[in-house]
Parts: sequence; C-alpha cells; structure tokens
Amino acid sequence: MATSVLVINCGSSSIKYALVSERREDRIYGLAENLGAADARIKGITVGGEPLELSIPYADHAKALETLLARLANYKPQAIGHRVVHGGSLTKAELLTPEIIERIRAATPLAPLHNPAHLIGIDATVRLFPELPQVAVFDTAFHQTMPPHAYRYAIPKFLYTDHNVRRYGFHGTSHAYVSDKASELAGNLKKGGWLTAHLGNGSSTCAVWNGQSVDTSMGLTPLEGVVMGTRSGDVDPSLHSFLAKNLGWDLAKIDKVLNNESGLLGLSQLSNDMRTVIEAAKNGNEDASLAIEVFSYRLAKSLAALSCGLPTLDGLIFTGGIGENSAYIREKTLAYLPHFGLQLDKDQNNNLKRGTEGRIDNGNGPQIWVIPTDEEGRIAKETRQVVEAAENTASVASLV
Repeated sequence: MATSVLVINCGSSSIKYALVSERREDRIYGLAENLGAADARIKGITVGGEPLELSIPYADHAKALETLLARLANYKPQAIGHRVVHGGSLTKAELLTPEIIERIRAATPLAPLHNPAHLIGIDATVRLFPELPQVAVFDTAFHQTMPPHAYRYAIPKFLYTDHNVRRYGFHGTSHAYVSDKASELAGNLKKGGWLTAHLGNGSSTCAVWNGQSVDTSMGLTPLEGVVMGTRSGDVDPSLHSFLAKNLGWDLAKIDKVLNNESGLLGLSQLSNDMRTVIEAAKNGNEDASLAIEVFSYRLAKSLAALSCGLPTLDGLIFTGGIGENSAYIREKTLAYLPHFGLQLDKDQNNNLKRGTEGRIDNGNGPQIWVIPTDEEGRIAKETRQVVEAAENTASVASLV
C-alpha cells in the first residue's frame, strides 16, 4: 500500500490530525478545535510549512472530518489510524470491525473521559469514508507485555477477574517510539534495558526490556504515577475517604481536584505549564520552587522503582514537551539518581536544540538521550502494518 496515512486523535471538542508520509518534513498536521461552538476552527500546517486557519462555525466532529478530508483528498490517504486511549485487553493495533468497535466501547468505564470521544471520531470516519481501511492504535497496547506481578493490584481477585481492575499504562505509542529509536541509535534495535520518561502536561515513565514494556507508572487510569501538569499522580488511596468525611466532597469533586486542579498547578498555585513555574521559581516564588522539586523527585523515584524490572540498564530517555525542552528539569531529575552511574554532560544538555535528538551523557555509564517523540508517526506505522497484514491475508485466502 502507499505510505500516506491520516492519523486522527479525537477529543470531546477537538480533533488532532496528521497526514503522515515517508518523510517527516512533508507532514501535514493541525487541530480542529472548539467543535460545536460558533468559533469552531481548524488551525494547522500545510505543505511546505504554510499555516492554515479555517473557520467552521458550529461544526461537529463529522463536519470537521468531512472538511479535513476534502482538503486532504488530493494527497489520497490510503488508510486512517485512530489513536484510542484504552483498549482494555486488546494487545495490539486492530483493523476496525464492528467487534473491535464494541470492545472499545466496552472499555469506556476504564477511560470515561477519552474513549467516548474516540468513538465519535470512529463513527464519523467509518460513516463518511467506508472505503478506507481504518485501524485503532491503543495507548495501552504496548504495556500489555507487563508481567502479572507488575500489572496486578493487591486487591481481592474478583475485582480483577470480574471487573478488569488492573494496571494498564498509557502513552504507549510514545514509549514504544522513543525506546525503539534509542536502541536503534545505540546500534542494538529492540535490545537491552531502557527507562523512558514522557514528560508533558500528562507524564509517565516506562521500563522497556528488549523492545517490550515490563512496567510503567500509570495504572488503571492516567492519574496514577508521577506528578503532572494538573494531575496529582500517586496519593494515599485513603485520601478520597479523608476528603469525603472531613470536607464533605463527593467523588465527582475529588476526581476533578485530583485530575484538573493538582500537580504543578496545585503545588505552585500559578500554572500547569512548567515554563511558567520555572520562571516564577527563578524570581523567588517558593511554591513554584517546591513544585519543581516535587516533580523532579517523584520522577526520579519512579524511574528508580521501574529499574527493578530491568536485568541491566542501558540508558535513560527523556521525551515529551518538558523532557525534550527543559535542560533544567533533566539536570534536577538526574541529580536525584547519583547511584545509577548516570553521568550528565552539562554543556551537551544545555546546548541541545529544541526539537532535536541527542545524547547528553559524557560517554561513561548508561546512555542518556533526549528524543523528540513522534506518536503520530508511530500510529501511522502500526496502521500500515495492520492494513498490509490484512491485505496479505486476503490475497492468500483468494488463492485457496
């Protein structure tokens, strides 16, 4: 098949899109936002890096997708790849069929903020473009190689067997992409042990052994794990009970506070944007300074814990908006891991250009890489593989 794949990532009122071809510099991408509102619009980058801004007042997901596909028709995408946060027990990318769509729907209780939006996008594209093969690529799939001792909670067994309560992990496409890239650059593709830190408004860590996830920081939901922009990360499980009894908060209120009002924002009382928090800390804001220390310490603590899943440690990878761009956070995090033999080259760390990959260690001990993630590229790659496998299976069947 041709290599042009349209990658779709539907939110409740937005659609991120990218038309991915063989060369990353040829990529067309953007965001349809404020869907359903008077100021709904599409903003993006077209061929040659030209900006695009298009008003689509009151457009819903279907209308926005129809508009996008009309603009991209000349480029003839051969397939559509959907980012889906939660695949439940699905362990790999899947060609969309009625059965797979129902399994995505069945996983909605595990991702109530994400899967319904993905299903809206899937329904619209299947209806509008039934001739195009479509594939679901799951954030959780990469982590389905975790062993039971990493994904089971120490709770009554029936909650796992009857209600699927377990650790799933997220950001799988990012962790898969950067760990593959780092091992390839190190000359040993999909070999060895790597720790990956995807750091952005949502953040998670992962331990990867021979190209497979063996543990990760996020769990049943994306709330578990390290400190994030607005999410608390790990807290005492009894916090819910404490807040309900002492403050009279209901579950909806507690969930909103932990997901939307905590993390960097809650600690700093300023912003969920690390750049703003760092600037405030430099100007003497003590809350901002504490937010940075908590973020860096909890991140280092998570990486140290996940190292238990690796027989050997070949290297550490930083990615995501913060991981790729904040030399300050990388240095502070590594300072909390002196016993791992990670030796930072401060000049290389500080001089690494935005959006570029490179090593920031001094050549001794485990490697330390900064690698810009490419989740859209990974989704497109998995989409191609699924479609090509389906075409090959159909060709063989026709010969029988």
